[in-house]
Amino acid sequence: MISKKAIANLRKAATYKKSLSLPFLPVILCGQAYAASSGGGSLPWETPLQTLTNSMSGPVAYSISIIAIGAAGATLVWGGEISEVTRRLVFLVLVISLIALATSAYSSLFASGAVF
Repeated sequence: MISKKAIANLRKAATYKKSLSLPFLPVILCGQAYAASSGGGSLPWETPLQTLTNSMSGPVAYSISIIAIGAAGATLVWGGEISEVTRRLVFLVLVISLIALATSAYSSLFASGAVF
């Protein structure tokens, strides 16, 4: 036979499970919410960021990044004794040019759908 203590423990467990599922109730019950893509005003920083994104994926950025990769590589290989600050700046230029190159290559290879 089941004791009263066991029944009380089962009730507490059921209440505990209900309290854990309570925060997820709005997610389960509400329908899908769609983000508005148009309408309303745009934020003031969206236009400069979109311009920067377009500039980072164009043919000029691709050419500049190829030249920067070559120059940074030549500096690292034949630079001789350069200071640590200069070496870090060369690595920074190399990373930025690789990011620009990857962005241009990604946008030209996968031009459909969401592009950077």
